[in-house]
Amino acid sequence: MATKVKNTVKTKPATKSKAAAKPLPIKVLASDRSKSAPTVKAVPSAQATAKIANKNPVAKTEVTTAKVVKARKLSKANKPKKIKMVRDSFSMPENEYSQFAALKMKCLSTGVHVKKSELLRAGLLCLSKLSDSELVNIVGQVEILKTGRPIKH
Repeated sequence: MATKVKNTVKTKPATKSKAAAKPLPIKVLASDRSKSAPTVKAVPSAQATAKIANKNPVAKTEVTTAKVVKARKLSKANKPKKIKMVRDSFSMPENEYSQFAALKMKCLSTGVHVKKSELLRAGLLCLSKLSDSELVNIVGQVEILKTGRPIKH
């Protein structure tokens, strides 16, 4: 047996000018039919809130807020797009990997903090500036490794 609910809900006034606001009609969404005292959950109907918003002077500020939000979206459109980051993994011999630490220490001695990824990107930048014959010569000096993960001993 469900209990009856009145068609009005008392609300707290948001501002002094809204102190004499009419109660909102509600729609009943669901009822709890447990053996204890039944409870009814309710929310204001969409039509009722729209009517109150039209009469409410505070609703006019929502229009102003919408204009501000639109202006922010336009300013965001002028910003350059972020570059998508790609994560990758690779294998390299220990003696070459230890060069990261040596290069990082060399940069720190000059007062520049650098990460491994920045060192790799700097190396790519240097390689991209080489002529075709110089690039082929440098790549020819690099030892070819087996692909895949190393075997754990």
